[in-house]
Amino acid sequence: MGTAVGGGRAVPRYVQIADEIVQQIRSGVLKPGDMVPSESELVDRYGVSGGTIRKAMVEVRASGLVETRHGKGSLVKARPPVRHRSSDRFRRSHRKGGKAAYLAESEQAGATAKVSVLFIGPADAPDDVAERLGVAPGAKVLARRRLYFRNGTPVETATSYLPWDVVKDIPELFSENPGPGGIYARLEDDGHVFAEFVETLQARPASKAESSELALSPGAPVIHLVRDAVTEEGRVVEVCDTLMAADQFVFSYRIPATD
Repeated sequence: MGTAVGGGRAVPRYVQIADEIVQQIRSGVLKPGDMVPSESELVDRYGVSGGTIRKAMVEVRASGLVETRHGKGSLVKARPPVRHRSSDRFRRSHRKGGKAAYLAESEQAGATAKVSVLFIGPADAPDDVAERLGVAPGAKVLARRRLYFRNGTPVETATSYLPWDVVKDIPELFSENPGPGGIYARLEDDGHVFAEFVETLQARPASKAESSELALSPGAPVIHLVRDAVTEEGRVVEVCDTLMAADQFVFSYRIPATD
């Protein structure tokens, strides 16, 4: 049989096989450095044609979890998670040292980081963002959308929304490279000194578009994180809407046990 029925619609057999292989990788059954079973082995295991296995491996490769070596087959990539240190990555000392949060945390994890800027410009504030920023829905804000890479693999997208009255006189915030320490350093240079960063996290399956952008298998788990950057005056001067490949991040929080 080429398909199976689940939830009222047929799922192609090659998709089922691809999902099983991806889950074996994510669960550690197939570990970094392991070879994915050969086409002939998978044909025997699943009782399907070589064409079905080749289509399944196209899906597995699209997940970004394997790399193909000519004449050898597919090798499971090493994708150790980045550890987010909530109490550390937004320290002012990092900004003064010229390091934005993502670069600081990647360096601590021994990873090579790259940031690709996808969009910078005026935008209408989405309703939920407007509420967080304390502006009217649809108000003009500055949007900065980025795609983050770790060791050459896309792992995170983030869109920052900043109130127009705050950013209009800070020209660096309209540049792809806002300078040492990133946008938070430029905001503090302009007098917007931060008191805290408030984050909300939710785990969910990735949409088709999100899976494509982060090189994940369809429906792979992602972490949706929204962060408010709050100044000493109590104003939220940035809302950052972030989507992260769940297998790339571990969150570690320090919680004071004081009143």
